[in-house]
Amino acid sequence: MAELKHKRVLSLWILTVFLLFVASIIMGILMRLTQGNAMKMDVSGFFEIMTVHGATMIGIWFVAGMASVHYLLHRYVRVTTWINLFAMVFTVIGVVMLWCAAFIGKFHAGWTFLYPLPLFVAWKHWATPVFLSALGVLSVGWLVWSVGMLVAIFKKYTLQQAFGWQYFKKVHQVDTPPFILITVVTLIGIVACLLTALLLLGLFFSEIASGNKLVHDALLMKNLTYFFGHTVANEILYLCLATLYELLPEVSGRPKWKNSWYIALAWNATMIFILFAFFHHMYMDFVQPEAMQVIGQLASYFASLPAVAVTLFSVLAFVFKNSIRWTTTNLLFFLGTMGWIIGGVGAVIDSTISANVFLHNSLWVPAHFHTYLAMGSVLMSLAFFNWVVFDFYNQSEPEKISRLQIILLLIGGFGFLLMFYLGGAYSIPRRFNVYPSQLSIGSALALAAAAFAVVYLIAIILINIRIVKRCIKIFSSASS
Repeated sequence: MAELKHKRVLSLWILTVFLLFVASIIMGILMRLTQGNAMKMDVSGFFEIMTVHGATMIGIWFVAGMASVHYLLHRYVRVTTWINLFAMVFTVIGVVMLWCAAFIGKFHAGWTFLYPLPLFVAWKHWATPVFLSALGVLSVGWLVWSVGMLVAIFKKYTLQQAFGWQYFKKVHQVDTPPFILITVVTLIGIVACLLTALLLLGLFFSEIASGNKLVHDALLMKNLTYFFGHTVANEILYLCLATLYELLPEVSGRPKWKNSWYIALAWNATMIFILFAFFHHMYMDFVQPEAMQVIGQLASYFASLPAVAVTLFSVLAFVFKNSIRWTTTNLLFFLGTMGWIIGGVGAVIDSTISANVFLHNSLWVPAHFHTYLAMGSVLMSLAFFNWVVFDFYNQSEPEKISRLQIILLLIGGFGFLLMFYLGGAYSIPRRFNVYPSQLSIGSALALAAAAFAVVYLIAIILINIRIVKRCIKIFSSASS
């Protein structure tokens, strides 16, 4: 019965993610239509939608990755269901608060809430503390979830085993599955950025409580904000990669991947470098110590190389000249890996100081992070969702693949992203609700992006129909 309860909780996560994803895509289409002059929207309304769209997208794919890892952890360790339910309750409360702050309280400072903008109230006074409290509720729920999974892992694996350090010796007694290694590395980073988020929110509230008499250092606040925001966005991908390492060989009818010294080295290095890569968002803050700017570029390069090189090599070697049982699941995993690589290359280009001078705060920035989310982590999470709804009933996934769904997904997804990249190449600025006549190319690209986004939305709905039906069905099941 506990197993059935676990399946039902995961089904709730999947249904919630799907509904919020569809709503968020529609918000994105409305914003691009506004930028394309195909519809009118007042300034505050546009930025309210931008705030909700950004925060919701990051949040839902974070919990999608966490829920996926939580489900698969049951293969190796004993993880209680209550932390999953705790995180769900706090997530629902946080999302409701966030949407209320934006759509009722008219809060529109953006999901990055850069200091001191939220304190210069251009909306209802209660909206700022409610928005910040919403982020606090989400952070607490996810922090408990992360720590709970880490505790469960460390009850079975020692610190050395969890990080795979035994592979640096010639002889080792215990094998650590790649899934456990990547999960531990990722959860450590998540705990660090969530603790930073709570510290940042505490500083915000201390200033609010003082009646704005207590003024914090703006550069410190921005560093804390980007450490939190940039890190959590990247850790979403690593959660997805943990599921890929675990499931791709299995669904392809191939032997499971084994851990090795170079995999352990790559992921341990990634854990460190990703915590310092956020500095590449601070290049234009000239009062930032120069050493940190250098660290930002080097960390951005080094963070991408180990995990990307090992994972990409493993995936390509896995599919090259091998007999694979191709299904929707492993095809989505493969395409998601390619989307992640493309977005990662765009990110590395932007993190290069000489290129960032031209690309900073242009549409190139949303281009690269939309790529590794919309065509990276989203596809990998959908791969897991597609696999798990058959696992619910102990069934094997049929090999038939809907070519139409995949074609629509690729055309809609990459067509939408291409408009962002072209906008970045033309130095079209981000966060404009309407482009002036001098940037008319931005309006044309936005309109084309909206059309491609509609195609992407249709593909997402078609792919999820079977997933949603099976998730709903699990609630009428009498046993696991």
